[in-house]
Amino acid sequence: MNIHAGQTLTPAENALVEAFAERLSDLPGDAEVTTRRDDAIEALKIGLPTRRIEAWHYTDLRRLLNSVPAFDPAAKPQAVRPLLEGSALYRVLNGVAEKAPTLEGVASELFRDRLLAGDPGKAFAIEDDADAIGTVNVAFVSDGHTLTIADGAEIEAPIELQNVQAGGQAHTRFAVSAGAGSKAVIVERQTGSGDALVSSVSELEVGDGAEIVWLILQEQPKGATQLGQIKVTIGKDAKLTLFLMNAGGKLVRQEVRVVAAGEGSDFKLRGANLLGGETHCDVTMVLDHAAPDTTSTEVIRNVVLDKARGVFQGQIRVAAIAQKTDAKMACNTLLLSDDGEFSTKPELEIFADDVACGHGATVTEINHDHLFYLMARGVEEKLARGLLVKAFLAEVIEELEEENIVEALEEKLTQWFAAHG
Repeated sequence: MNIHAGQTLTPAENALVEAFAERLSDLPGDAEVTTRRDDAIEALKIGLPTRRIEAWHYTDLRRLLNSVPAFDPAAKPQAVRPLLEGSALYRVLNGVAEKAPTLEGVASELFRDRLLAGDPGKAFAIEDDADAIGTVNVAFVSDGHTLTIADGAEIEAPIELQNVQAGGQAHTRFAVSAGAGSKAVIVERQTGSGDALVSSVSELEVGDGAEIVWLILQEQPKGATQLGQIKVTIGKDAKLTLFLMNAGGKLVRQEVRVVAAGEGSDFKLRGANLLGGETHCDVTMVLDHAAPDTTSTEVIRNVVLDKARGVFQGQIRVAAIAQKTDAKMACNTLLLSDDGEFSTKPELEIFADDVACGHGATVTEINHDHLFYLMARGVEEKLARGLLVKAFLAEVIEELEEENIVEALEEKLTQWFAAHG
């Protein structure tokens, strides 16, 4: 948090402090949990991050978060169809979790029960002065789902974690532990129908030799604020593919915090940011290579229309012990409006001497030669532009390989372009 001696709180900061005082008696948790909540609200009283905090340099949260809606217990979110057919659905509706389905190889409990038992996990804490998302979530989270995938289990049905809001505020946690040698596809949906303030923190432990595909699909309405965070630890010889798609929201910050903790672990991040209107979307990643022979690749594709603003910050840190690390990062942007902006900040911190690390970033417009080629063959200009933009994004989507996932995400592209093209 920022330290401003004697500063006056903004209306949004005041609203958060007042909401906490009103809600505290309704928030689940024992004395220890309540103490952590109190610490979080004291941090919020100091102030939300500004540009002076390096991690928030491109997203001045104190300025951009203009207002905070009140909690709305009467809000009734509409049901959302799963992204993938046959998914096991774990829903949270306006901050209240539904009863979990029965799924072979997966044990589950409500996060509310963990709070009441005083066992919310190590991640239920403020990590550092820049952890505004964690701070808001610790203060207000009331429910969510905790899943434990058994060792060696291969979960055939996709698992979908839905966080659906209908206005007001919604604060959620998803905690997933994938046992050694397990395999699963997990979809995290952040969506709704109201101009809400949403905070959602996901925790993932990938056990030794496990293979997990995790998709985050954020499609909030154009007036909503989405503060998302995923914290990951990857074990020995384990593989995680994380795919992000941002296709909505007014103010969006998605943080990715990953530790490649086990020797031979592999992390892939692929992202597609679809930015239109007056959206401000910030994806910030911090990746720690903390063991030898680890690999990672990050490829982010962005499309910017209208007056949208986008940010990608990617920091890769290689510890002295992490010899033979292979890490590559790229951020590519199609800027399709004179009023749009995209800022990229790649960083490498390397303390080992036997590594192969690199990063790159590009910002460009549609290739006019390609556009002319299509139009010369009878393709109308608007359609030709759409085909080129979709091809630009399809490269990262098709890397997922699973046909049902690729088809579902390409359908989301089609829907977004129909609304913004």
